Amino acid sequence: MEQQFDATLTGTDSEIDGTVQQVIRPGYSEAYDFRSIDGTLHLLIGKDRDGEWIRISGTEPYLSSWIDELAEQAASHSL
Repeated sequence: MEQQFDATLTGTDSEIDGTVQQVIRPGYSEAYDFRSIDGTLHLLIGKDRDGEWIRISGTEPYLSSWIDELAEQAASHSL
C-alpha cells in the first residue's frame, strides 16, 4: 500500500513544498522519494547498512541538509 505525506524542505531562497512517498530500494532498510509540487526538485534518500541516511538520486544541485530534513520528517510520520 502506497502512503504519502506532505513535506517542506528549506531552500536557499525559500521553502520547497512537496510530497514524500516511502519506496522499496534493494540494499536500503528504508527509502523515501520527495518530489516538489512545482516539479523542480526530486530527492531519493535511503538508510544504508550502517544506519546512515544518504542521497540515492535526484536533481542537481541539491543541499546536503535536505537529507536530514527529509529523514526527520519521514520519521515523524511513521510510515
